Amino acid sequence: MSDDARGVVARDRLRDGGVVSTQVLNEFVRVSRKKLRLDWTIVEAALMEFRSLVDEVRPVAVSTHDIAVSLARENALDIYDALIVAAAIEAGCDRLLSEDLQHRRRFGDCVIVNPFREAEL
Repeated sequence: MSDDARGVVARDRLRDGGVVSTQVLNEFVRVSRKKLRLDWTIVEAALMEFRSLVDEVRPVAVSTHDIAVSLARENALDIYDALIVAAAIEAGCDRLLSEDLQHRRRFGDCVIVNPFREAEL
């Protein structure tokens, strides 16, 4: 699947609404700046559009951190991935869209869905 097709899928999923954590926004900025080497003006405009499409942005609270530490320890997750999973659990999400975590892996009632893999089916 080309990067352009992935962008279409990502935009379609964002238009569906949903919840994101500030950790997702942080990673969006990091990838935009470091990997894609985008100018701050472009990153900030994309970030504003991203935030306007979701229903809610959840902060990473101490409770989120505590859940994430347990998830990281018990599931051999990177702490940053665990923060995203923890935020989804706290928000009561039944699915978490991620291309970085194992497709169909469950964390309690929350299942990981790779939106790009789902689009291929």
